[in-house]
Amino acid sequence: MDIAKGTRKQERKLAIAREKRTSAWMETLQADTAQLDGATPARDIVKDGLDIASAWALIGIFLILAFAAVNMMSIILIPVTLAVVVGMILGLAAERLSKLGVPRVLNAVLLSSAVALVIFLFINALAGPLARLAQEGPDVFQRTIDRLMPYLERIKWLHITPQTFESGPMSISVLLENTGNVLHVVTSSLTPAIVQGLIFFAALLLFLAGRVSLRKTIIMAFSNRMSRLAAIRIINAVEQVLGFYFATAALIYASLGVIMTIIAYAGGLSAPILWGVFAFLSSFIPFLGIATMTIALAIAGIITHDDIIFALAPAVAFFSVHLAVENLVFPAVMGRQWELNPFVVFLAIIFWTWMWGAVGAMLALPLSLVVMTVVNELFIEEKVRPQLPE
Repeated sequence: MDIAKGTRKQERKLAIAREKRTSAWMETLQADTAQLDGATPARDIVKDGLDIASAWALIGIFLILAFAAVNMMSIILIPVTLAVVVGMILGLAAERLSKLGVPRVLNAVLLSSAVALVIFLFINALAGPLARLAQEGPDVFQRTIDRLMPYLERIKWLHITPQTFESGPMSISVLLENTGNVLHVVTSSLTPAIVQGLIFFAALLLFLAGRVSLRKTIIMAFSNRMSRLAAIRIINAVEQVLGFYFATAALIYASLGVIMTIIAYAGGLSAPILWGVFAFLSSFIPFLGIATMTIALAIAGIITHDDIIFALAPAVAFFSVHLAVENLVFPAVMGRQWELNPFVVFLAIIFWTWMWGAVGAMLALPLSLVVMTVVNELFIEEKVRPQLPE
């Protein structure tokens, strides 16, 4: 009996041990299975990578097609975009005229007529000097060659000699022969320019006349109150930035144009008023404007004067004045809150010049201001409040 009882106890112990081992094995198996289920297979990782690549590829294709459409429709988009930008710049003036009781349609007609008058005065001021410059073109070209030849001959790797301009594609005779082709190109470009001018004034007039209703349509397009308030805030901020910026810039750059006229007159350059107008217009194109004006003044000074110091004096004077205006006067008047990253502005100028030419270069800065204002209004950083002692 004792032997049988001991045998049964031994069997129970063995059974309990087997059950424990089986239970431990099952738990290990379940844990391994759960780990395998939670792991991401390699094919799923590859699939996710392909999905991300496909999404970015679609975005890239969309951007390429959008840029191509913008480039192909430039004859319409350039005047319309310019009209919208000018209309938003004139938004503050339109608001003040409306507060004085001027009807919206009359308001739009007055402001559009004022823009047309300013453009006409600029064209009229440039017509005479440009006509004289065209008549004196061969003489000016010959004087330019005679003045610059000693400096060009010193640069050996250019391989430029007086014979270079006496024969070949750069000779005066060939240039005069090609004048007809240049005039043909200008004449063929005149009709699209007239069409774009008509589109610009029509779009500007209609935009100013329907500015308030367009604002309401944009605001009411959003469903909730917070989005509508954000739209109101963004539209008001964009109009304020553009209006205040370009009103201030026009006054500052007009003063710079007057100073440039005085510099050109004192420096003995021909057509000083033309230089003043060019200084005013080029100042609205950051970086490229001042570089082009400085180089043009240096070449004109070398043509006019024999002494290199007097020749470069107008260019140095303009560069110094423009540098002081951009780095001292402008920030003091405008404040630091509207400053743009110079590298971003430079890239915007290069891009829009490539897309739309000279008009794109002038639109690069206002479009950058619009983007900056929208980003600042959408992503307002919360001010960090100091921890005050209790």
